[in-house]
Amino acid sequence: MSMVDEPLYPIAVLIDELKNDDIQLRLNSIRKLSTIARALGEERTRKELIPFLSENNDDDDEVLLAMAEELGVFIPYVGGLEYAHVLLPPLETLCTVEETCVRDKAVESLCRIGSQMRETDLVDWFIPLVKRLAAGEWFTARVSACGLFHIAYPSASEMLKAELRTIYSHLCQDDIPMVRRSASTNLGKFAATVEPAHLKTEIMQIFEDLTQDDQDSVRLLAVEGCAALGKLLEPQDCIAHILPVIVIFSQDKSWRVRYMVANQLYELCEAVGPEPTKTDLVPAYVRLLRDNEAEVRIAAAGKVTKFSRILSPELAVQHILPCVKILSVIMGMAHVLGKDSTIDQLLPIFLSLLKDEFPDVRLNIISKLDQVNQVIGIDLLSQSLLPAIVELAEDRHWRVRLAIIEYIPLLASQLGVGFFDDKLGALCMQWLQDKVYSIREAAANNLKRPAEEFGPDWAMQHIVPQALCKHLMH
Repeated sequence: MSMVDEPLYPIAVLIDELKNDDIQLRLNSIRKLSTIARALGEERTRKELIPFLSENNDDDDEVLLAMAEELGVFIPYVGGLEYAHVLLPPLETLCTVEETCVRDKAVESLCRIGSQMRETDLVDWFIPLVKRLAAGEWFTARVSACGLFHIAYPSASEMLKAELRTIYSHLCQDDIPMVRRSASTNLGKFAATVEPAHLKTEIMQIFEDLTQDDQDSVRLLAVEGCAALGKLLEPQDCIAHILPVIVIFSQDKSWRVRYMVANQLYELCEAVGPEPTKTDLVPAYVRLLRDNEAEVRIAAAGKVTKFSRILSPELAVQHILPCVKILSVIMGMAHVLGKDSTIDQLLPIFLSLLKDEFPDVRLNIISKLDQVNQVIGIDLLSQSLLPAIVELAEDRHWRVRLAIIEYIPLLASQLGVGFFDDKLGALCMQWLQDKVYSIREAAANNLKRPAEEFGPDWAMQHIVPQALCKHLMH
């Protein structure tokens, strides 16, 4: 091959491999785009490689995904920011394909490129691309367009901004639910770029329309918008516009929407502030803790400690505690309620949960005993729990026995040698003969901790003789 022909070789190989029936060869060629671009040089990359990619009709999603990813970091290979716009056509095409992950990656790459483009180029090239996608015949183009408005909007003129807000409003009312879902998902990012005057009027109207959508999949995405918009609004506007929506969503007919509220509740509370939380959101939270659907109750219970921190201990005891007496997540409330309330209100619940018929509940309580220990002290905790520990040491579920074993070193180190000899030593020796290997192994490993704590003389007197005796008996 002559020196004249050599620069043509990489593009020839690329074209050849991209049309190969072997997917792996096509993938390899796509992943070598940067190498090929360097070989071609910036001008030929712009004039030959990028147009070829724009016309590429590959139908394999893996190849298209790789292409969308590669193009996102291609600005240096086309000559820098001055020519960044030449990368838009192939990515625009990828924004219209059927496979969601390819579209998402194309949108991500467009956002990356757009965030670096010069303002004049955004107006000349990027905003027209957004408008074309938003007006696309196929819903896939309109879905992709929703994720690009927050990049396009800040550089637009006042007239163009008004047009973009109108287009986004139309996307939120699109006939296809997938388009409305995308618009709902991206509303927070778009709203963050909109001027306060338009935020309070047009954007809030768009938001209210989405909260009343007949598709629960759209409404549940609007829940996330509550927190995002709440951070952009003034406190009084947040209370006026966001708070009523949260309360209504907490009673939504769809359990999926209620689940999303339960999952996002702490973030929603941060958005509206402490006082509205105490007056308006406590009743909503109590409803979620008592919801008919187990998934909603579990999601709400998972936020109980965070939510209780916003309240006073008195409010937590009065409203939240009655709802969570059957939930092991209350272990985290010890820090919130303080020593006296923990002893009076929580300790009896802990003890009853340690006798729960479900082993997972017993395991959960055991694994979080240190949270209670930090509040009420090891002395009181050990006195209250010792009978339960003895009972659980013989639990029929070996994982429960294992969890108790792992808790013993903490008791030993904090209560001292006398307590260990009197109360716990016999249990440790009993576990050495357990029928489950994991229990025996854990028991043997845990005996090292008291031996290190109480010294070699104590170990020689109390541990070694009993261990040898049990070994000989075995």
